[in-house]
Amino acid sequence: MLALRGIFKRFGRVRALRGVDLSIDRGEVVGLLGPNGAGKSTSIRILTGFMPPDRGEIVIDGIDALRDARSARTRLGYLPESAPFYPEMSVRGYLHYRGRLHAMDRRERKAGIERVLDRCRLTDVGRRRIGQLSKGYRRRVGIAAALLHDPPILVLDEPTDGLDPGQVQQTRSLVRELGADRTMLVSSHILPEVEQMCTRVAVLAGGRLAADGTPEALIRAHGGLPAYAAEAKVEADELRRRLSGVVGVERVEVEQAMDGWARAHVVTKRDAPDRREAIGAALAGLSVRELRAKHATLETVFLNLVEREQEGEA
Repeated sequence: MLALRGIFKRFGRVRALRGVDLSIDRGEVVGLLGPNGAGKSTSIRILTGFMPPDRGEIVIDGIDALRDARSARTRLGYLPESAPFYPEMSVRGYLHYRGRLHAMDRRERKAGIERVLDRCRLTDVGRRRIGQLSKGYRRRVGIAAALLHDPPILVLDEPTDGLDPGQVQQTRSLVRELGADRTMLVSSHILPEVEQMCTRVAVLAGGRLAADGTPEALIRAHGGLPAYAAEAKVEADELRRRLSGVVGVERVEVEQAMDGWARAHVVTKRDAPDRREAIGAALAGLSVRELRAKHATLETVFLNLVEREQEGEA
């Protein structure tokens, strides 16, 4: 449904994209992650036709987007990070305007507007001016405008940016609903959001695609070595000595608290079995108030990949 192949883009001396390859199949909801400057916004602007690549190929629903940009754009619905609105327009008036830009006839516009107002839960504010709406409602208006011409592909750039927790929850729920019958690319820097909304994650770092897969697969591949947390009432040096002697332990990091308790971060070899019992045995005779396995998360994966890319650059 959507593919970037060998995409390069340079701005002066800055190489923003360095051969990005990303393809999305029908029905997938893919989250695009990356630190600031990784190339997320540039990739989306190239994909949606707002700027050309220096080199590469873009395919949208089987259409070569560089040869037939107009046809390709009709297959896309796009919500930019800072969606532009006319604050003096009503919600319905704005959607009528967007429908005319898509060359929808009057009957199509009328039916489409009722459909997206209902789907985005905007019916009650349809006659209100956009400038009078909260930011959460304005983001919904942007999603409604992207859906109006019923595109098979949606591209959402930071769909919950600047929203309060309640609005974030509502927008996430809406995005999950939309993903049931559309192919979607969602750019975000909020990792829990991507885990909740997306079936697959692509991580950009340094203008390259650093990883691509389901959240579970990425955690297995890039989550780092198994780790454990332990806290006991003992001197830091004694805690380090005890835990360093456990079979399979690769590294121990200890910090001493003021109240006599010490905390340890214990890293084991990748192929080591569960070490909690062995760590517990090493702490025998001490007051222990924590011993647990530390499970890798998408945040762990993200930080590991970004750090690896930065080390490669250096």
